[in-house]
Amino acid sequence: MTRRPELCVGIVAVRDGELLLVRRGRGPGGGRWSLPGGRVEWGESMIEAAVRELAEETGLVGACGPLVGWVERIGSEPEPFHYAIFDFEMTILDDAAPHAGDDASEACFVPLGEVEEWDLVGGLADFLAEHGVIDLPLP
Repeated sequence: MTRRPELCVGIVAVRDGELLLVRRGRGPGGGRWSLPGGRVEWGESMIEAAVRELAEETGLVGACGPLVGWVERIGSEPEPFHYAIFDFEMTILDDAAPHAGDDASEACFVPLGEVEEWDLVGGLADFLAEHGVIDLPLP
C-alpha cells in the first residue's frame, strides 16, 4: 500500500476579539490546543469540509471565508502521519457557546492576547502570528 499525504482543513474563527480553539482528544497533538479542523472527505470540497469540521468539533455554524495559509505536518507519534492543512477564515453565524464534539475534548474562545499562553500544538502560535491573527511579543 502506498501512503500519501492527507488533505486537511483548519478553521481560524475570531469572534469579539477571541479565537476559537479546541483541545485535541487524540492523534498528533492529543491533549494540546489547536484550531478546529480535520480531514477532507472524498468528494468534499475544502470549504465544505471546513464548515462540517466546525460543526462536528464545536457545534457551531459558520460561513467559510478566504484561505489564511497552509502548513504541512509530518511526524510519527502516535503513528506516522503526513498532513497538508489549509486553514480558512470562518465567520461564526450565531452567538452560541462552543461545545466539544467528535475528536475534540474541549472547545472555547480565547482572548487573542492570551492565545500564545495556552498549551498549543507545535508551530500554531508562530503560524497565527505570521498570518496576522495574533501578535507575539518581541524576544
